[in-house]
Amino acid sequence: MFLVKKNTEFYDLFVRSAEYFHEGALIINEVMTDYSSAEEKMKTITDLEHAADDINDKIIDKLNHTFITPIDREDIYAIANGLDDGVDFLQGTLQRAIMYRIDAIRPTALQMSQLLIEATIDIAEVFKLLHRLQHNEKKILEYTARISKIESAGDKLYREEVAQLFATVKDPIEIIKWKDILEYLENTLDHCESIGDMIRGVVMKYA
Repeated sequence: MFLVKKNTEFYDLFVRSAEYFHEGALIINEVMTDYSSAEEKMKTITDLEHAADDINDKIIDKLNHTFITPIDREDIYAIANGLDDGVDFLQGTLQRAIMYRIDAIRPTALQMSQLLIEATIDIAEVFKLLHRLQHNEKKILEYTARISKIESAGDKLYREEVAQLFATVKDPIEIIKWKDILEYLENTLDHCESIGDMIRGVVMKYA
């Protein structure tokens, strides 16, 4: 089955949703750089989450009113929800940082937020290429492979930092706080890889 040149608006909406995911990653990185901005950024990321929901609603509504879609309907649905969930993960990370009233940012959390920026840049670039999937197959697969490597780097940082927490931090409450925040960061990186895997699956179908 070949891609048809109809309803390419799906691709534009994917790009906008991916850009919201990247904007959310930038917000998390700003908070991990300067925690004093956390409360202010909460409103920003909440507005971003609402905007991401709106895009997701538009994709689903268009899906429900479109007879011929450029890729399988179930793939469109999964990708749309996956991108929207990414912003939800980031919002959850910031909510925890504020709720726990952390005193100082651990360097590993900043490193993981920087990895999130890298991963979401690559995700946004992938969706800019998707409308010409067959022509851009090689580039798309290069991006998805890089997203997987970024996730692996984040997983390594997470394991090492949790081990360090238990080895050096005496206050069990502090351990619980940071383990939860780090876990959310790591889960968001996992989610980036999942989105990359979805795209790889689409490439396998159509390229």
